[in-house]
Amino acid sequence: MGKTITIGADHGGFKLKERIKVILKKTKYKIEDVGTYSDEACDYPVFGFNAAKKVSQKKAEKGIVICKSGIGMSIIANKLPGVRAGVCANVADAASSRKHNDTNVLVLSASKLSGKKAEEIVKTWMKTSALKGRHARRVKQIIAFEKQMFK
Repeated sequence: MGKTITIGADHGGFKLKERIKVILKKTKYKIEDVGTYSDEACDYPVFGFNAAKKVSQKKAEKGIVICKSGIGMSIIANKLPGVRAGVCANVADAASSRKHNDTNVLVLSASKLSGKKAEEIVKTWMKTSALKGRHARRVKQIIAFEKQMFK
């Protein structure tokens, strides 16, 4: 089996999630959609947790989570060990989040992004690699602090 990317959204991010899945189907990744599967009202923590859990457990290499603001999904995703989730509002954020923070979960705001802009963000985030040097050193510090807390 190839690399896996997990994707999840609440009702506010459902339509954008479906649009992004079309882009992801053109990549080398197997897509694991953890829901929601409609725009019926639901609770974002469930879907953010389920997507981030796959990354935390190394069952997925990357994840994408979407809600209206992106903030709630960012909070829940970053509760899990090994997850570095970042809200990205533009292409520069997407590139920086990968280069400087080695994010493994992309968080998007459905209410602040057009479908086209979100697609550009996803494409940039997917193709950008983490930098070495001082950025790698800082990510290692984050991982070390996390290990202290999750003993």
